[in-house]
This record gives sequence, C-alpha cells and structure tokens, in this order.
Amino acid sequence: MAACRTIDRSKALDAFLTTKIQIDGMPERLKTRIYDHFITHPEEIGLGDVGTLIDLVSLLHKIAESA
Repeated sequence: MAACRTIDRSKALDAFLTTKIQIDGMPERLKTRIYDHFITHPEEIGLGDVGTLIDLVSLLHKIAESA
C-alpha cells in the first residue's frame, strides 16, 4: 500500500511542478503586456480596450484572493 501512495505522490508532485512552472512565467508575460500598453497604441484605445482591462483586473483579483 505504501508503494501506491509513493507513486501517487510522485505523479502529484510532477503535475504540481509542471503547473507551477507555467504560473512562474505568467507575471513576466503580464509585465511585457503592461509595458506595451497591452499591444494597443495609446492613441487608438477605445471602450473595448477598457472593457478588456476591467475583465483582466477582475480575473487578477480572483487569482490574488485564491492564492
């Protein structure tokens, strides 16, 4: 029985670390988008762009609260 738990934990650890690596790269990609005005030229920003940022803020709040 102990061998099964070890294998299950090993798989869980591998999955955890794989997912963590994905998460680790996200802040840098977000920073890049921020510095690039989310790939929008400041003179071309419209209400759709505002809505997109509002959605992103909402998602980021949910992530921050659950972490």
